[in-house]
This record gives sequence, structure tokens and C-alpha cells, in this order.
Amino acid sequence: MRVAALLAVVLFSGCGGGSNQTHPIPGDKGPAITVEVLNANGRAGDARIGTRLLRRAGIDVVYFGNAPQAGLDSTRIIVRRGQGKVGERVRSALGTGRVEVQLDSSRLLDVSVLLGADFMGSGGPLDFHP
Repeated sequence: MRVAALLAVVLFSGCGGGSNQTHPIPGDKGPAITVEVLNANGRAGDARIGTRLLRRAGIDVVYFGNAPQAGLDSTRIIVRRGQGKVGERVRSALGTGRVEVQLDSSRLLDVSVLLGADFMGSGGPLDFHP
């Protein structure tokens, strides 16, 4: 009996059951938004930081990496599907950026983010998952 109770406690604590930290689920509070994050400023690691900020806000990042060209001064949030308010939700999560609407359904995502030199990536400590 004691062994079963001990095993239950170990399993519960090992699965994160004791954690107070919650992670938003994409689409849980409004329609899901799919985003790609591209580093266009040349600073290493910014795409990963932007991805973590957006995921923390419950936005589904399906790809992150480097943009073909670097040296962009200001962050651009390009709406590919939907309306401008989709871009505003992304802008709110990042804390910076200019929203543009350039509809392109062939991209199979809602928003493209090009991180410029104005992206600071603040927001405190971030999780280690991508």
C-alpha cells in the first residue's frame, strides 16, 4: 500500500503536476494564428526569442529562422491571411512592429514576422523549449 502511494507521488511530481506555470494553448482564447518568424536584423538568436514570446502568448509559430536578407531597421508584421487585427495580436505579443496586409494564401500561414533592429526581445526569462 505504501509503495503504491509513493509511486503515485513520484509519478505526479515527475509529470509536472506540482508546477504552477501554465502555457497557453494556440486557439484557446480566440482563433488560432499560424506564424513564421524570420530574423532580418542579423543579430543571432532573435528568431528563437521572438518565437518564444509569441508561443508564450498562445500564438502558433510553425517556422522560425533567418530571412534571406539581413539589415532590416524596423520589425514588419505581414498579414498573409485574414484581417489586420490578426497582425495587431502578433504586434501586441512582440511589443513592436508595423503591421502590413499583403494577402498571399499560397504561404499556408496567417502572418510572417520579419524581426528588425528595433526588436529587443524583452519579457524576462524564457522557457528552454523552442
